[in-house]
Amino acid sequence: MPHRHRHTRAVGAAAVAAAALLVAGLSGSASAGTAPADSAPTAAETLRTDAAPPALLRAMERDLGLDRQQAERRLANEADAGATAGRLRAALGADFAGAWVRGAESGTLTVATTDAADVAAIEAKGAVAKVVRHSLADLDAAKARIDRAAAERGGDATDAAVRYVDVRTNTVTVQATRPSAARALVDAAGVDAGAVRVEKAAEKPRPLYDLRGGEAYYINNSGRCSIGFPVTKGSQEGFATAGHCGRTGASTTGSNRVAQGTFQGSVFPGRDMAWVAVNSNWRATPYVSGAGGQNVQVTGSTQAPVGASVCRSGSTTGWHCGTVQQHNTSVTYPEGTISGVTRTTVCAEPGDSGGSYISGSQAQGVTSGGSGDCRTGGTTFFQPINPLLQNYGLTLKTTGDDGGPDDPPPGEGGTWAAGTVYQPGDTVTYGGATYRCIQGHQAYPGWEPPNVPALWQRV
Repeated sequence: MPHRHRHTRAVGAAAVAAAALLVAGLSGSASAGTAPADSAPTAAETLRTDAAPPALLRAMERDLGLDRQQAERRLANEADAGATAGRLRAALGADFAGAWVRGAESGTLTVATTDAADVAAIEAKGAVAKVVRHSLADLDAAKARIDRAAAERGGDATDAAVRYVDVRTNTVTVQATRPSAARALVDAAGVDAGAVRVEKAAEKPRPLYDLRGGEAYYINNSGRCSIGFPVTKGSQEGFATAGHCGRTGASTTGSNRVAQGTFQGSVFPGRDMAWVAVNSNWRATPYVSGAGGQNVQVTGSTQAPVGASVCRSGSTTGWHCGTVQQHNTSVTYPEGTISGVTRTTVCAEPGDSGGSYISGSQAQGVTSGGSGDCRTGGTTFFQPINPLLQNYGLTLKTTGDDGGPDDPPPGEGGTWAAGTVYQPGDTVTYGGATYRCIQGHQAYPGWEPPNVPALWQRV
């Protein structure tokens, strides 16, 4: 049973709840911000960018061409950009057309809108404004129609396997080994060709499991995957992983071949999510295994913006970093189509499936599949962690508590609840006031709406 560390969590000047992986996972990340005069924590403080371990910073330096100070500043800038983009998304409403960061230190946030009248409001928040033709909602709807057409074509859609909304080009992008297949798919969907960009792809993505031996965990004593984030469901401990790694009822053993647990739920294709309940010989620690086996904490699950740095750890290739390319991507594997995954520039190889993605100190998701390798480079997709937690009613294992949601402080009440997964636009009440969520996350004690303006906006 691994040694269990504890770390106090508080708001503002203190630390926030941390979540993590079990084995062969990822690492937390780092940089700090300065509190404003009213003592409300900055986004960097809320998301604990100062919790980045040296191993994650070294991986960012290696894979993103940064020095240590640039890596630290990048994490802090990305935290602040996510909060600013969330507030602008709420303010722009139907005009909003996406947001992304760029630059070695993610120092520039661009926010797109369909209405030129919004430019002043965007620039007032320190962001670059871009006026475009299509709103994010319209592009999402077009992509959904293309996905439905792909589902009707079944295995034939593997020639146009990857589909996503690219906010930077204001298009729905279809990656295809045969561009004619992509054009036929768009025609079948009845989508305006002017909103679609076809991109030639050299390879087809595939799930990243294999039947080779190695570290991590084994399914039915044969296939190998990487453990994702430790979770709890009530008093039951376990871990999140990829759905293609095993079906409900499949048994798992640890890297030491000791009996470990059983898949309690698994979805693949459609999505790529699963969770395993472990037996009493195993303990879900609030850490991930970093370089050299060091314990690394994760402090939350706030979704990183497009362009943000993201790092992955798996049982085959260890630590690698890259950037978030697109959210809400659809991929057609030989086994079928999955939707709602995030596309990244991080490399991965067979056996890394199920392993963890992290941005700063925020858990992002579990490895699904991809193309290429870590010698020549590649593209990977991860199943976001928040929908997985929500689907199975799970809570990320965090430092500072024993896994279960806490009751609100006496007299506060309201509809906000620790353990709940909130998406941008959700509203709650707390302490007699109403708040709107501006960044998707799972709520923790200490992250009550008045305490974390990076995540909630009073309305």
